[in-house]
Amino acid sequence: MPLLNRDIERYAESISDAENEVLSELSRETYLTTVHPRMISGHAQGVLLRMLVQMINPDKILEIGTFTGYSAICMAGALKPGAFLHTVEIDDELETIMQKYFAKAGLANRIRIFFGDALEVVPTLDDCYDMIFLDAEKAIYPELFGCVKPKLRPGGYLLADNVLWDGKVLQNPNNSDKMTRGVIRFNEMLRQDTDFEKVIIPIRDGLALARKIR
Repeated sequence: MPLLNRDIERYAESISDAENEVLSELSRETYLTTVHPRMISGHAQGVLLRMLVQMINPDKILEIGTFTGYSAICMAGALKPGAFLHTVEIDDELETIMQKYFAKAGLANRIRIFFGDALEVVPTLDDCYDMIFLDAEKAIYPELFGCVKPKLRPGGYLLADNVLWDGKVLQNPNNSDKMTRGVIRFNEMLRQDTDFEKVIIPIRDGLALARKIR
């Protein structure tokens, strides 16, 4: 959920690169057919993810939390030849819409989907990644952080979505729901982890950007 005034957000989006036809169609279908459509990354964040991939120039990306595939398309579409994206999603009922739009974007051969609990799937992956995008169940963000950290190479980048959690991170964690507690714990773990340089970008619901230095 965006923290910015919606008019300001629309203005920012109007200045950003236009959303392409495939992403626009995917966004419409997501809002028409899913229960929680606001889980989609959306236009402005999608542009940012694409540009970050272009800057980082990774060979391998791992995404935790695919949803309908918007962010995967944004990132995979910016990859150099030969690079690829692995994405982990717990809800296999979303596969049809994902595969439909991966194919429409011409990226089906660059994106591999793994279905299941990320805490179980990630340890089975043999690759070491240059970039990891975390956008899954907020209650288990702390556990996911510990799970993905060994899979990120030194010099690689960890991105985590929703780290401001609609401003609820300012609440007393003892009085918060499990989602809010998870985000607060994750943020504190990241803050204290000296293996990372880190910053939170207040776009939409907050995006953490952290570089693993060792």
